[in-house]
Amino acid sequence: MEFLRNYLRVMHILGPDRALGWLLTAANLVLAGLLFLDPLLFGRVIDTVAGPNPEGLLPLLALWGGIGAVSIGANILVALYADRLAHRNRLKAMARFYAHVLSLPPSFHGEAQSGRLMKIMNSGAGAMFNIWLTFFREAQTTLTTLVVMLPLTIFLNWRLSIALILLVLVFCVMIFIVIGRTEQGQSQAEDYQYKLIGVAQDALSNVVVVQSFARLRQEMQLFEDTTRQVISYQFPVLNWWAVASVMTRGASTIAVIGIVALGTWLHSKGLAGVGEIISFVGLATMLIGRLDGTMGFISRLFFEAPNVRAFFKVIDTATSVPEKPGAVRLVRGPGEVEFKDVRFGYPHAPVVLGGIDFVAKPGTTVALVGQTGAGKSTAMALLQRLWDPTSGHITIDGQDIRDITLESLREAIGVVFQDAMLLNRSIRENLLIGRPDATQDQLEQACRLAEAHDFITRQAQGYDTMVGERGVTLSGGQRQRLAIARALLKDPPILILDEATSALDAATEARVSRALAALMHGRTTFIIAHRLSTVRDADEILVFDQGRIAERGTFQSLMAKDGIFAQLVATQLEQAPAH
Repeated sequence: MEFLRNYLRVMHILGPDRALGWLLTAANLVLAGLLFLDPLLFGRVIDTVAGPNPEGLLPLLALWGGIGAVSIGANILVALYADRLAHRNRLKAMARFYAHVLSLPPSFHGEAQSGRLMKIMNSGAGAMFNIWLTFFREAQTTLTTLVVMLPLTIFLNWRLSIALILLVLVFCVMIFIVIGRTEQGQSQAEDYQYKLIGVAQDALSNVVVVQSFARLRQEMQLFEDTTRQVISYQFPVLNWWAVASVMTRGASTIAVIGIVALGTWLHSKGLAGVGEIISFVGLATMLIGRLDGTMGFISRLFFEAPNVRAFFKVIDTATSVPEKPGAVRLVRGPGEVEFKDVRFGYPHAPVVLGGIDFVAKPGTTVALVGQTGAGKSTAMALLQRLWDPTSGHITIDGQDIRDITLESLREAIGVVFQDAMLLNRSIRENLLIGRPDATQDQLEQACRLAEAHDFITRQAQGYDTMVGERGVTLSGGQRQRLAIARALLKDPPILILDEATSALDAATEARVSRALAALMHGRTTFIIAHRLSTVRDADEILVFDQGRIAERGTFQSLMAKDGIFAQLVATQLEQAPAH
């Protein structure tokens, strides 16, 4: 049963804390025994007071008080260490989830919404926190009482124990029925909860579009429709659990009345003493309290089962670019890149690249041009191992990139995107992403080369100025110069410029181009460009057409061929006045 498998896994991932878990289990066994003794001693006290030898009362009271003191101390220790175990492992679970998601390739992130992932992380880790805390603080004691202590009541008075056993059986049957009736409905309710978060996150991350197109009413309507779907599945589930709670409490009341009535009859027949009856009433009262807590624990398990399932589903997602066992770090060289008969197609999609061959010599600039969808960006994604080729090899300085660690590969490649992709942190923190140990002098030198130092020092907090989400407080040119400075500071031997200036106006492009020239100096550089004037000085231009390299050469030689490249240039020249 998936429900049980997931919760066994929750306990399994405690890792080093499993030893503490076993200690807490032992402590809960002791607590269960002490709880069981409490009503029994009370019954003995009553018998002693009503009996012919009341002088035996004092030792009983002393024993009872001692057991109570030990029980209080044990409860404090269990609660304290259970809290620490639960909090510590909740944060560990979140860190594990976060690290795993960050390591997954674009193929995963292209389908997963960031808002949904955050909800899965928070809800899943929170669900496991509640399970650990409640299990080690309360549920274990109850389970021990039911499994070990309850059968012992048969030896005290088997006739009176029948009422207690029937109460537990009614409780178990009720839980089994309710879970069977509501498991699917709760799963569907949680699916719509995730969809609700996705709808909100999608609109909030594109709030400018929502406001510009006057979409507030429609977005609210979509949110409210999803809310109604949540309610339509959630309310029937809540109804079932409310009925189960009422029926369990009703059965508990009947059990107590039954014990008193049966005990009175047995006492009249000389088959039960007054102390026994009081002990069983005390046991029933304790058991009812425990069952009530167990009902809450099981309902919490049930309602949070979809969160735990979603958490483990993400954790179990395998990367499409697994690191080879025994992979070694890339040996830094001059930066020669070679594609050898590289072929690639996305899953369940047509072939994107069909037999790509080229060599980029160290320190040269290679431009990749062609129509949208021709395969330029895909080729560079393969170089960074965001995907792996279907066949063929890619090498850096003679080393197959599938034989080296992903970390060392990506440390050797700097990328400047069309969108600078700044984090909502300070300018300094954004610059240090590729080289956390850089000094202030190195930071400023990179920014001067990128023509960014002057505008940074004019900011209110200088290098400590927050840039806002995706760098919204800065202009497009400022963001691009920070991206260039970030790549300069990283100092990689290989550089990819992915439409780095296509979104800029002519004046800003001129400044950014000077910064790019400083960045490209001495590095093997790949330029992905639609604006063909930006590749005029490239050492080699690769013209992609339908996943193949249709032409290659310098700007002048390709223009002289009057082929695909020349036609692309002519088309852009014709369109230039219109823009």
